[in-house]
Amino acid sequence: MARGEVSRTPRPRRYWLWLAVLVSGLTLSLIQLGAAQQNGGRTAVVLTIDGAIGPATMDYVVRGIDQAREDEAALVVLRLDTPGGLMSSTRELIKAILAAEVPVATWVTPGGARAASAGTYIMYGSHIAAMAPSTNLGSATPVQMGGMPGTSEPASEPAPEQTDGEKPAEEKSPEAADEPRRGETSMERKVLEDAVSYIRELADRHGRNADWAELAVREGVNLGAEEALEKNVIDVIARDLDELLAKIDGRTVVMASGERVLQTENLTIVRLDPDWRTSLLAVITDPNIAYFLMIIGFYGIIFELANPGSVYPGVIGAISLLLALFAFQVLSVNYAGLALILLGLAFIVGEAFMPSFGMLGIGGIVAFVLGSVILMDGTHQDISLPIIGGTAAVAGGFILWTVTRFMGLRGKPSSVGKDHIKHGRARAQDDFTADGDVFRGHVQLGGERWNAVSQAPIEKGQTLRVDDVEGLTVKVSPAGSSQGKNEEAL
Repeated sequence: MARGEVSRTPRPRRYWLWLAVLVSGLTLSLIQLGAAQQNGGRTAVVLTIDGAIGPATMDYVVRGIDQAREDEAALVVLRLDTPGGLMSSTRELIKAILAAEVPVATWVTPGGARAASAGTYIMYGSHIAAMAPSTNLGSATPVQMGGMPGTSEPASEPAPEQTDGEKPAEEKSPEAADEPRRGETSMERKVLEDAVSYIRELADRHGRNADWAELAVREGVNLGAEEALEKNVIDVIARDLDELLAKIDGRTVVMASGERVLQTENLTIVRLDPDWRTSLLAVITDPNIAYFLMIIGFYGIIFELANPGSVYPGVIGAISLLLALFAFQVLSVNYAGLALILLGLAFIVGEAFMPSFGMLGIGGIVAFVLGSVILMDGTHQDISLPIIGGTAAVAGGFILWTVTRFMGLRGKPSSVGKDHIKHGRARAQDDFTADGDVFRGHVQLGGERWNAVSQAPIEKGQTLRVDDVEGLTVKVSPAGSSQGKNEEAL
């Protein structure tokens, strides 16, 4: 070995280590894939509805049913506890259930839960209707909340006191319940008849008690789990999920493609709980929240365009406007109302840039209020009138402030241009020389050197008053006594 050379032992390469990790990962993935294929069709997907039925709930259930179809699940179990909700969302949810390739079992649970109002429609639309002990369903009478049935509060009148020989409300015939109720309008009657026809069709499809369903709509009656089973309103009573799967095993259900025999024994449970998307939708699909987001987004973008580089108004406005548009995607929006709102906001902002002494502003407020009132097309809860009034009052205050500001500026002298130079102060930079009937010289005015003429002799350093401007020449006159000679020009 030559002098200066150092013997080095080659370091062990780590390629084999990385290769071993990669092979292990691929092996684990193949094992999981094989297990999934072995259990394909032997899973039950569990979805949970806990609260009012709305666009967010509908979106969550529809996505859950689609996921169950992609995973080739044998059953979808819908755990239900709801006071009701919007009929537009309920109808879309039931459409998804009826068209599903995977059977859907709706189970009212836990004890003390209810399937009131819109929940009753969902129960009748499901392939399997189940309840846990100490639960109830019913009160499916439409209420006037934008003209949709199935909201969270029944609209039925209080039941009259029972007299001798009179049947209880739940045992009255549909013909007797079909009599017009006192004070009922033609529109309410139409909505009621539509709801009755809808729930009877759902009951006939799955062989359930259609007469009681009609009474639940017309009279707002309720049933507990045991009574519901006796009257053929539901299919089974189950205390837990395992009991539910055991009791419905072997039952025949009517699917969109025909009849199918359920095989639910020993299914693997897969729970799909509501995710962040559902939580976000539940918040922003409130009409009042979506309405505020739209207004914040519009004003934020306008302020950013008026003051480029502010950043914050633009970022907040863009995010708010996109969230509002996302909410309007699932809300039933009247686009004429939306156009009126945007037009009104544009007029209000235009009042600040093109003052019309209130004409644009007043027109903007009128368009804004009218658009806000008709924004929702009737299938969702309307926007709160106090919110509309408060927002309009803030916009009116902004317009009033703008108009008073412009009115106050009318009496003030101009701060730029020729009018600003007039009546200003200048200082003579030399002694003016006679030129015919006038005296000519130079003055310092606003940090600049100007040609000047005067009707009187002017000495260097004298303070002068600007009387007029002609091109690049100013007409000046002495501002006062000789004490002003050494004063600084303004």
